Amino acid sequence: MKSHEVDYKIGGHDIQYVEIELDPHETVIAEAGAMMYMKEGIEFEAKMGDGSEPDKGLFGKLLSAASRKITGESIFITHFTHRGYGKSHVAFAAPYPGTIVPLNLDRLGGTVIVQRDAFLCAALGTKISMHFNRRFGAGFFGGEGFILQKLQGDGLAFIHAGGTLVEHELNGEILRVDTGCVVGFTQGIDFNVEQAGGLKSMLFGGEGLFLATLRGHGKVWLQSMPISKLVNQLSPGSSNREKGDTGGLLNNLFED
Repeated sequence: MKSHEVDYKIGGHDIQYVEIELDPHETVIAEAGAMMYMKEGIEFEAKMGDGSEPDKGLFGKLLSAASRKITGESIFITHFTHRGYGKSHVAFAAPYPGTIVPLNLDRLGGTVIVQRDAFLCAALGTKISMHFNRRFGAGFFGGEGFILQKLQGDGLAFIHAGGTLVEHELNGEILRVDTGCVVGFTQGIDFNVEQAGGLKSMLFGGEGLFLATLRGHGKVWLQSMPISKLVNQLSPGSSNREKGDTGGLLNNLFED
């Protein structure tokens, strides 16, 4: 299914929103609860599925809903359609401080892999599915790194990055990153989680026990403040030191 062609503008600074402009009968899909406001003529409906495969039967829709449940997302995706005349608008807000990133999937090879909580909204026709990382290390030590989301299509999709967005273009290089800072990457990138140096560096380096390793050819999007790190810093009794340092490691080992 060819994606609907939508226009947009992104507003805000610390906590951004994206406003989507729809022509009559155009639709945008979004995560449940992401809508900020909608103007006259916009109607919404929660559906079990992204609408990219309209001929998919009940079993296919249930399978899709189950896969979203595994990734920690709502089993429903909300469809916003312009049923009126002229142009109208619907806006979606980022869930926490950071940056909204527009992705033209057609220009990115048709597929982008993102962390499971990164997707915000997309033009109807975008397929959202579960993507398992085949590397055992990425699954066991990378947290969300094992179960990712795959965005496929030829239209616009919007993802959210915590804090400041950093984009890298890899041409065969290797990039090592804090595991929580990876937002997404294109298909030509190999993602794994590897040991962060020797034992001394792991215990006293303050960078955690494992790092995400990205290598290959393609784009990589990183975030400076993943939500897990923000929650950790705001939690009662947390220090300014990372969980990866000696104090944090000992606390984790002896925590009730």
